[in-house]
Amino acid sequence: MSTRMGAMLHVDPNEDEATTSTGVANVEPPPVSERRIREGDLVIVIEGFTSSTHARIASGGKYSSKFGTFYHDDWIGGRFGARVQAREGRGFVWLCAPTPELWTKVLEHRTQILYAPDIALVCAEMELKPGSVIVESGTGSGSLTHALARCVAPHGHVWTYEFNETRATMAKEEFAANGIDKCVTVTHRDIERDGFPEELRGCADAAFLDLPGPYKCVKSVSETLRPDGVLCSFSPCIEQVHKTIAEMNKHGFINIKTVELLGREYDVQAKLLQTDFSQPLAKAAKVGWRKEHKRPRDGKNETDAAEQPGGVETIMTHPRQRLQSHTSYLTFARLVPTPEGWERTLEERKAKKKSVSADVLERAAEFLKRRRKEGEHARERGQQQQKSRARANAYANADEYSD
Repeated sequence: MSTRMGAMLHVDPNEDEATTSTGVANVEPPPVSERRIREGDLVIVIEGFTSSTHARIASGGKYSSKFGTFYHDDWIGGRFGARVQAREGRGFVWLCAPTPELWTKVLEHRTQILYAPDIALVCAEMELKPGSVIVESGTGSGSLTHALARCVAPHGHVWTYEFNETRATMAKEEFAANGIDKCVTVTHRDIERDGFPEELRGCADAAFLDLPGPYKCVKSVSETLRPDGVLCSFSPCIEQVHKTIAEMNKHGFINIKTVELLGREYDVQAKLLQTDFSQPLAKAAKVGWRKEHKRPRDGKNETDAAEQPGGVETIMTHPRQRLQSHTSYLTFARLVPTPEGWERTLEERKAKKKSVSADVLERAAEFLKRRRKEGEHARERGQQQQKSRARANAYANADEYSD
């Protein structure tokens, strides 16, 4: 097992050979606060709320930022989660243990990636657990793959496929460096053209598609999934969703649903509101409405609401006008277990339907022929009745007719 797998998949690398009294391997990780940083480890460097990056620890290595120059030798032996100061004292950073969520924020983008909200829903809806087997196409930058690996580790496996050979090679190297290559296998393969390998037929518990044409792969997915397996398709365009759902209906998928996640952030602030309008607007009330105003950390020059005449401090919240734009549509579906002998039943139904269809056509032809004859007889009877009425009228009113 890789020495970095413990950080990403919560498995302690020092306990590879350790077993419990029952003979079962002990894979329970130690608390994050007790894990030590070693050479070769992947560390997530947090510089602020909106700034983070990653570093691979190497003896003699350096990390430089606007906060100063940090030396890897000072980090080795320290604990994950520690705050470290630059040698020249200009600033500090936090050293965090890698997780799929943190890795998504700092990884190199080779393609567009999935982020935490979509990843969380995908893993939950596909009902992943340790020991599950999942097939994925395409791999891309590997953001989702790291989360899938954590869900199925240590006994499950992720089979991921990428049609671009360069990206597949880079992803393979990255998975090995991050220590998840034991439960992830990346392969260069065009799934839209070739489908999933025959060796995985009926072996997967779930499948994930992030392709331009996911509808081309639905038949292959139905053959790869186990009965009651879950398929998830990630598509940015609703036309792709429509075509994919049509294929799902053809190949035995039920419970089909499509969702889109949009996040909205809220601002929560304490502001001083003027309640007595007979007095001039207090300076504290004016400042309370200025978004750019910063409260002093030491509490100086702050006005207590109780001491401010004609004003009261209240908590106000309002949504931000800028919100996350459209990412993609997530379509989930479940494969219906095929009953025993269902194929033979389908053949019998098709044969019966053909015979019934032929019989219906024959009866319809006979019905039309009979109606045609009845119509001809009705017209003849009408003509005879019309002649009889004309003759009777002529006899009854003979004076009105000339010779």
